[in-house]
Amino acid sequence: MTITIASWNVNSVRSRLAHLLGWLKDGKPDIVLLQELKCTEESFPFMEIEELGYNVAIYGEKSYNGVAILSKFPLNDICRGLSDNEADSQSRYIEAVVNLPKGAIRVASVYVPNGQESTSEKFAYKLRFLDKFFHHVKQLLAYEEVLIIGGDYNIAPHDSDVHNPKEWEGSTLTHDEVRKALRRVFNLGIYDACRVLKADGDSEYSWWDYRGNSFASDNGLRIDHLLLSPQAADRLSEYYVKKDLRELDKASDHAPVVGVFS
Repeated sequence: MTITIASWNVNSVRSRLAHLLGWLKDGKPDIVLLQELKCTEESFPFMEIEELGYNVAIYGEKSYNGVAILSKFPLNDICRGLSDNEADSQSRYIEAVVNLPKGAIRVASVYVPNGQESTSEKFAYKLRFLDKFFHHVKQLLAYEEVLIIGGDYNIAPHDSDVHNPKEWEGSTLTHDEVRKALRRVFNLGIYDACRVLKADGDSEYSWWDYRGNSFASDNGLRIDHLLLSPQAADRLSEYYVKKDLRELDKASDHAPVVGVFS
């Protein structure tokens, strides 16, 4: 069998509900990892999504952040947040074990902070979050499981992942410090799904600013990623960006990134 796993910064699940439901109904992805829900659990559209055959786990937050896992298969061992000694009220990470007909896999949805400005406390928080994420991924890789961590990482790993590198030079999405932090994760032995199947420089952007006619001119960045354990990378057969959801009226500024696994 094959399963389709997608990651999408929905940029408000209530505002984009019709787009999400249309995709779930017609495209039937097996697992969808959502970010930036911008709602609490009480206001999340469980009924509409569950009616389409999905199990749902969410970690919500009023007006900001929020992550979720939608799965056609049962979810177990749900974990919310990155455990450490620093209290964190922001809902940015959720993880679960998915029980497939023949075995199980572990998936997670992560929403890395944007960072705002490189001199701000929000950028310092982004670096602290990435450090916590590094240590958590290190733990997960020790299990030697099929592991897929999809999310809006708010990092373009290389200049080839940016339409106009000069325009974005020094931004919190391309800053040397955040790229270094992401490379640190890769150096654990994690794989970037895009790079497993596509050569460096062959980038499909996943985010386009609402301003400046960016989507029509394909002036985007690749900041949404599927990170894979070696066991998951071995099973990846297809990777693509579902740009048609970005073409819709009142679309999210992100398009889903999608992996197909055997």
